[in-house]
Amino acid sequence: MKLSEIISVIESFAPLAYQENYDNSGLILGDSLMKINKALITIDVTEEVIDEAVDTGANLIISHHPLIFNAIKKITGNSYTERLIIKAIKNNLAIYSAHTNIDNIKEGVNLKICQKLGLANPVILCPLAGELRKIVTFVPLSHADNVRTALFNSGAGHIGNYEQCSYNLEGLGTFKGSENTNPYAGEKGKLHFEKEVRLETIFPKAIQTKVISALLAAHPYEEVAYDIYPLENEYYKAGQGMIGELEKDIDELSFLKKIKSVFNTKVIRHTSLRNKNIKKVAVCGGSGSHLIKDAIKAGADIFITGDVKYHQFFDASDKIIIADIGHYESEQFTKEIFYELLKKNLPKFALHLSELNPDPIIYF
Repeated sequence: MKLSEIISVIESFAPLAYQENYDNSGLILGDSLMKINKALITIDVTEEVIDEAVDTGANLIISHHPLIFNAIKKITGNSYTERLIIKAIKNNLAIYSAHTNIDNIKEGVNLKICQKLGLANPVILCPLAGELRKIVTFVPLSHADNVRTALFNSGAGHIGNYEQCSYNLEGLGTFKGSENTNPYAGEKGKLHFEKEVRLETIFPKAIQTKVISALLAAHPYEEVAYDIYPLENEYYKAGQGMIGELEKDIDELSFLKKIKSVFNTKVIRHTSLRNKNIKKVAVCGGSGSHLIKDAIKAGADIFITGDVKYHQFFDASDKIIIADIGHYESEQFTKEIFYELLKKNLPKFALHLSELNPDPIIYF
């Protein structure tokens, strides 16, 4: 199987457009046309993980955290990252990473955390704003159904739990083609009136190229008229963090014990208990301390994340419990997301879940 086929599956699920501007998700190392025999799925790329890939016969490593974050001007082996790059190249290994783009989708890292904790009705804690676009086009009556269907099939037309949403208004369009045209209707050089449908629908900007391509392929006109408008509506299928509810509230100590068990963490750094049962739970895999105020605003009883700094714990201000379970611990189940996604879409492709724990932090 070509690497490009595997990449297409991952990026259709978690578009690179959703990664943060500091991130480096995507193909890190390798040729997208190379043939892949087996993939090893991991959280981080380490020397031991590369050895594991070689030992299991994998020539692709799919990781959550990118091997390369910052610019590299030389590859001499003087840094850990440089040594790993050299080792991967020597072993003909490709490396692909999906990091904050898989953090920021509704079906990504945070939903997996919610599922592990048994949270009901999970929604994005901090939805993306300015992500939606509206496309308006004008189609002859005879082709309105075909164009509408093509737009829906490209991913447009989703509003909340509804799909195939559009607005259609019949009107009269005019056009006059020059001598160099081949008009779908009417004669070149003459003004033509055509009964048309003003068709409009919305889509996330991450799929704009796909939507426009679908429109142009289905539309009968030689020159297709369309407008695209940016919308300020929040997009509830992408964003940071997630919040949900337990089916039954539970006392704080029991819930902290549940967190330790589910995430197999030895230590939870948390703020003072509030002597109040836990019902509403906010989460953010990885480094989510910037969402503490959002969790409070959403009415969460506890916020679970990693990498909380000393002074940020004061932001709890007896309004919420902040529970830092560790960066790796909060994202460890990302491997399952990759595995389930690829097994569903490429059932015959060989996958291997890394058996290593690459967490560099050791608790004494």
